[in-house]
Amino acid sequence: MTRKATSFDIAQMAGVSQPTVSRALRGSPSVSEETRKRIEAIAHQLNYKVDKNASNLRSQHSNTLALLFFEDPSPDDSQINPFFLSMIGSITRSCATRGYDLLISFQQFSEDWHTEYEDSRKADGIILLGYGDYEAYRGRLEQLVAQGTHFVLWGSSKDGQPGVTVGCDNAQGGFDATSHLADAGRRRIAFLGDASSHYPEFLARWRGYCRALEAHGLARDDGLLASALSNEDDGEAAVRTLLAKGARFDAVLAASDLIAVGAMRALQAAGLEVPRDVAIVGFDDIPAARLTRPPLSSVVQDTRAAGELLVDTLIRQITGKPAADAILPVQLVVRESSAGA
Repeated sequence: MTRKATSFDIAQMAGVSQPTVSRALRGSPSVSEETRKRIEAIAHQLNYKVDKNASNLRSQHSNTLALLFFEDPSPDDSQINPFFLSMIGSITRSCATRGYDLLISFQQFSEDWHTEYEDSRKADGIILLGYGDYEAYRGRLEQLVAQGTHFVLWGSSKDGQPGVTVGCDNAQGGFDATSHLADAGRRRIAFLGDASSHYPEFLARWRGYCRALEAHGLARDDGLLASALSNEDDGEAAVRTLLAKGARFDAVLAASDLIAVGAMRALQAAGLEVPRDVAIVGFDDIPAARLTRPPLSSVVQDTRAAGELLVDTLIRQITGKPAADAILPVQLVVRESSAGA
């Protein structure tokens, strides 16, 4: 070559992307040993030298944080869980107060989505909202940890989880909602939600539900558990399933408000009145909870405090300060769907 070789030349010869070349030459563990050796051999062949000035420039902070949403089925075309929409304002204000810009995007599930922000220096760190099936998603979090990316996840904190997590007290919320229904005289309380390790937030709410049943002397009936993901159609289908198999229940704890809205629709279509025949409580207190007929009781998560804590936790990582998991308290708001039940 008559001109000075670049990392793009190496990428073309190695059959990889330019960001992969950059990661390999700085020793990132996200690049396999075989690929790294191939790239280093080509760099040696081309007499390629890493530009220290450019490397130092890339290592400087961008003063930008990235907020990445997981695409969720939603009642509108946003593909964003309405609960997360309520966090945007708080996160944006917190970034502005602390002198950071905010980059908002959907999580792109290409092979290298988790490295794009690190390599391009688009952002100094990442806030992750939503993850779908946690068991399938966990490997991506482990990759972020391995490459040293600064990130914080909104979710359910548990032992051994990669990275730093901020979330609410899901188990307490499940306990409080179920206790409210039991205190109102309800004895056959159904739970709608996927109570498995694939959806740890729902699982924690289920455990709180079970603890409340025990505290009120009520036997747990697994026939009153109906799996549902966080959308209205699943909530409607879950109630129809319970009714079709003849399950007897006088109350419902839905693992999210979206599930609860669909459940109310199915109950009313079956000629059952809420709350006279079946009382119902949701979780998240999205704006739609106030607009249902009757208005929906719900467990409130403090989205303002959540947004501030997510930003603060991420900035602590970026600035080299210790950052730990955090759990925010919840509050039950009682409305007509369970009031006087």
